[in-house]
Amino acid sequence: MSSDTGMVRPDPDELLPPPIVRRWTERIDRFAGAECADLFAVAIRRTLARTLHRLDDGTVFVVTGDIPAMWLRDAATQMRPYLALLGATGPGELPGLAEMIGGVVRRQFAYIAHDPYANAFNAAPNGNCHEPRDLGDDPWLWERKYEIDSLCFPFQLADQLARATADTAHFTAAFRAAAGTAVDTLTVELDHENLSSYRFVRPDTIPQDTLPRDGRGAPVAVTGMTWSAFRPSDDACVHGYLVPANLMAAHTLDLIAARLGVADELAVRARSLAAILRAGVEAHGVVAHPHHGEIWAYEVDGLGATLLADDANMPSLLSLPLVAGIDPADARYARTRGFVLSPDNPYFYRGALAAGPGSPHTPVDHVWPIALAVAGLTTADRSESLRLLRTIAATTAGTGHVHESFHVDDDTRFTRDWFSWADSMYCELALRVAGYPQAL
Repeated sequence: MSSDTGMVRPDPDELLPPPIVRRWTERIDRFAGAECADLFAVAIRRTLARTLHRLDDGTVFVVTGDIPAMWLRDAATQMRPYLALLGATGPGELPGLAEMIGGVVRRQFAYIAHDPYANAFNAAPNGNCHEPRDLGDDPWLWERKYEIDSLCFPFQLADQLARATADTAHFTAAFRAAAGTAVDTLTVELDHENLSSYRFVRPDTIPQDTLPRDGRGAPVAVTGMTWSAFRPSDDACVHGYLVPANLMAAHTLDLIAARLGVADELAVRARSLAAILRAGVEAHGVVAHPHHGEIWAYEVDGLGATLLADDANMPSLLSLPLVAGIDPADARYARTRGFVLSPDNPYFYRGALAAGPGSPHTPVDHVWPIALAVAGLTTADRSESLRLLRTIAATTAGTGHVHESFHVDDDTRFTRDWFSWADSMYCELALRVAGYPQAL
């Protein structure tokens, strides 16, 4: 992996020309009002202007906002609204934007090949990190919390870019190397207890930030699912098998296989592993809820323990249509969605300003705009999407930023001053509202 340290911020107006931003801002104004349109106009430019850094090797490093590191998950999700714009404009109308996202993909492939267990990286081997006392001393790594989604989002981004532009130039030997590393890692973690060497210990911290049993995590049985140390919130898994992440992994493996070709040996392995994961989820990750019927659990351990909840990040149970190829009309998804968006979910909060999923990662009674956006993107009810868009726009506490979370009764009580992923999810929902057939 290149250790080039030159970092240049691209010109956002070249990547996304102002006339195109104005075109969509006007459409959003027509359908959702000035408050929603104004926030979109600011947020869609802010990610391009402040998070992207082109490196000397032509790849693109993306910071999360208020943290100077590149999370594989966040960097991919921060690109989602720009993929929507690429798909909505004419072929070749935004060549700089398409090329820039390709640079993000290539940087992510290099990171996965370097260390598939890391979730966040530096732009160069400078030794910057969240906590120097974590096990490991790789100077490329900001943090080494193993999360299944870190191995999935980059490949989904690569596939989305190809579908939006019909350009497959980024499916190179680097893609194959990263894909092989991901398949190997997910396979090893089918039997974490006996096959995995991964350990994570953060001294003198809260349980959410470290793993028990000298970094191994809580005991799990072999189930056909692949193990995860941490959730996409970067909080430790309680039971080891994160159901929405397993479904996301199965979908991602199918996408990888499709890009490799039917007869390719790695494609065969990827498809086989996807089938194993789905069977494991079916056998161990489905539960009967007394109020909602048969739904997916959030976490299980294969030993009888089950966590019925949903977190606000993606992959979540709520986000399965976005990340796992689940049909929003699927009956089990509909039942699971009903659970997630109800008080039966222990992290669902309701107040004067909003109602929706929160997270143990943030204070009680704080909902996440990301989860509100996901709810709006996974419903067929346009009025519900519009209501959620307006809720997010109205709860920025006048800062012009979509925050990580806010209190359901007081949006001046929020977490993270600038969280680019939240900005992007808002923009994606705004484009969805403005892109309904009625707007065309």
